Amino acid sequence: MAESVLDFERQVVDLENKIKEIKSLAAAEEVDLSGEVRILERKAARLRKEVYRRLTPWQRTQLARHPNRPYTLDYIRFLMTDFIELAGDRTFSEDRAIVGGLARLDGQPLVVIGHQKGRDTKENLFRNFAMPHPEGYRKALRLMKLGEKFGKPIVTLIDTPGAYPGIGAEERGQAEAIARNLREMAELRVPTIVVVAGEGGSGGALALGVGDVVLMLEYAIYSVITPEGCAAILWRDSTKAPDAAQALGLTAGTLKELGIIDEIVPEPEGGAHRDPAAAAGSLKGCLVRHLNALREMKLSDLLEKRYQRLRRMGKFGGD
Repeated sequence: MAESVLDFERQVVDLENKIKEIKSLAAAEEVDLSGEVRILERKAARLRKEVYRRLTPWQRTQLARHPNRPYTLDYIRFLMTDFIELAGDRTFSEDRAIVGGLARLDGQPLVVIGHQKGRDTKENLFRNFAMPHPEGYRKALRLMKLGEKFGKPIVTLIDTPGAYPGIGAEERGQAEAIARNLREMAELRVPTIVVVAGEGGSGGALALGVGDVVLMLEYAIYSVITPEGCAAILWRDSTKAPDAAQALGLTAGTLKELGIIDEIVPEPEGGAHRDPAAAAGSLKGCLVRHLNALREMKLSDLLEKRYQRLRRMGKFGGD
């Protein structure tokens, strides 16, 4: 995978590359440079902590969109076994911006669904940049209903800038498809866990975002609109996206304080793209823990808890 470095992490990456070069040189020349390497490694560790501790909302947005960040199929590969992908909405066509199917997590069967981005231009065109059409959301709902029918828990992974805004999508009922998913997910009679894994944008994200537990990776974002879209509306200037990101409150810490998400999943230092396997391992522990707890709940309690969770959103005071 080609290296892609963000401006604010350039200093860290350059130092890490220097350490690799010194180690390679020492091995080739058969000289002992371990002391110099240890000094540089300590310096790199301090620098990483300093850089990633002070990230702005806009810098976190850039991390959430990092082209090397793991996507839904990566998490499925790391976390799950026996994955069988299911396709089509049985009405119009197959939407490759959303993937899903049957799988096992820690030996337990479930249904997994998520947005899927591409790694290069060709794959992004194939996946429509993870912006689903109505048939994508109808496929997702079909799989959720399949899970409900057979009593299998559902896990969704959110990573999209938003639903596709094209004329064809509107003609085929984009708004209705999203609204139907919101309603149906609120009433699913099986445990449902939502994971905001990367970029969670607008109704395109919400259509997979109703569940009993909402997890969010540490450097993911979740908002009603992209920072660029917000800036274009408020200031008619998309270059003010960093200001919009600050105002939107789209980071995991802010959303946890507001009760929009339930738990922040730690990422490797510097983001999931630096160690996808470690990020997946961190997520797996959270998923298994919450799924085990939800499986123990009575159905009536599960549905009531989900309902009350939704009712609490946006409540800042009073009864």
